[in-house]
Amino acid sequence: MSGLKKSLGPIHLWGISVGLVISGDYFGWNYGWQTAGFWEFLASVSFVAVFYAVFALSFTELATSIPHAGGPSAYAYHAFGPWGGFLAGFFTLFEFVLAPPAIASALGGYFHFLLPEVSSAWASYAFFLILIGVNLLGVKQTARFELTVTAIAVFGLLFYFAGTIPEFQWENLSKGSNDTANANGFRWQEFFSAIPYAIWFFLAVEGVAMAAEEVKNPKRDIPIGYTAGIGTLILLAFGVLFTTAGAHSIESVGGLDYPLSFVLGDIYGANSWQAKLFTFIGLFGLIASLMGIILGYSRQIYSLAREGFLPKELAILTKKTGIPSYAVLFGGTIGMVSLAVGDTDQLITLAAMGACGMYVISMMSFFKLRWNEKNSNVENSNSISTDYTLVSEKPFTVPFYPYVPFIALVFGSICLIAIATFHKELFFIMTISLFFFSLLFRVTTRRKLGRIPKSILSPEDDEGLLSRGDTDI
Repeated sequence: MSGLKKSLGPIHLWGISVGLVISGDYFGWNYGWQTAGFWEFLASVSFVAVFYAVFALSFTELATSIPHAGGPSAYAYHAFGPWGGFLAGFFTLFEFVLAPPAIASALGGYFHFLLPEVSSAWASYAFFLILIGVNLLGVKQTARFELTVTAIAVFGLLFYFAGTIPEFQWENLSKGSNDTANANGFRWQEFFSAIPYAIWFFLAVEGVAMAAEEVKNPKRDIPIGYTAGIGTLILLAFGVLFTTAGAHSIESVGGLDYPLSFVLGDIYGANSWQAKLFTFIGLFGLIASLMGIILGYSRQIYSLAREGFLPKELAILTKKTGIPSYAVLFGGTIGMVSLAVGDTDQLITLAAMGACGMYVISMMSFFKLRWNEKNSNVENSNSISTDYTLVSEKPFTVPFYPYVPFIALVFGSICLIAIATFHKELFFIMTISLFFFSLLFRVTTRRKLGRIPKSILSPEDDEGLLSRGDTDI
């Protein structure tokens, strides 16, 4: 039997969790100001922050109890059978495949701000292609590299705060495109419509749970690392919101791919050293997130293809590098097409929609597996889950059960319903995509579906080279 080396501590978990998400502070969230006023958007961010805090704790129990590279797909398979696994896998891919083109779009915007003579569109495609190529070469991120880049990106945000606080004015928080709404009180419609952009502040933080099997002392280190990571992300999100709105008009940054650089450029001058230095630092955070999520979607595609949820050709590994090249290229092709035809705010909304679908199914799986565990003495059940109950000795258990996972399920469902309600056209796109992949799964892959093991601690020839979860992200 082979196992992962337990080398991660709380500081590494902090670096991984913040590093995966840090790009969301640099762009994307500001599209929420196109649909909501400052206070409505602040309420949306607060609501989403609470959701991610409780979801992260619940998701960690799943990841440590069923440490499989398929992640949510494996959890749902154990709980609800093949179709449950397929549905969770679809939503996970929808999130991870559509997030990279959105990040690439912002990378192009920031690079264009740094070098105006370079088109933002061409820069976006160039960064995307380069990082896809890097992944094809087999270059992986490590926790140490992620920690370093994360520290640089956090420093960049602190630098931004220092540059905007002198211009901060409290009265600016009530100004903006929704002056009439502010005069008439809180607008719930704006609160719900801004949810996908609030989610962007925290999207993909759940990926750190995939590193759970490499943690030295899960019961102690995971709560510390996660709490520190979520706490840092919440503080940074609120810091970015308040300093930006207090120092500048929210209308002018609502539709930009490089909002923070624009604000500093407007305060100190577009060619000032403050704006240029911050933009250069910001590129590190965006590149790290883009590279990590490309690696993440390739492993998700590989795992789903290997287990039979996608065509088996996507699970072929390149002999020289051991990389699932077809999986990298498949996700990259979808991402490049999405970058060409979709706006950044649309890509963010679609990625958030897929994420919320995955969150809801994961929490439903959590309760189903807990129920199976409680009734594991029942023999010859018709449910496939009786062979895959959670392990009896869990490395980590969610605190305050069942309240914490129940809050996560309810809040996640509200987020999904809100996004589908206020973005009906994009929800239709996701529904059509789900229908297409359901047919593909039913016709070409479901009959080949094998039994998914619940642990990565399996012989190498059974689990494969990449069945380690996203531990390098």
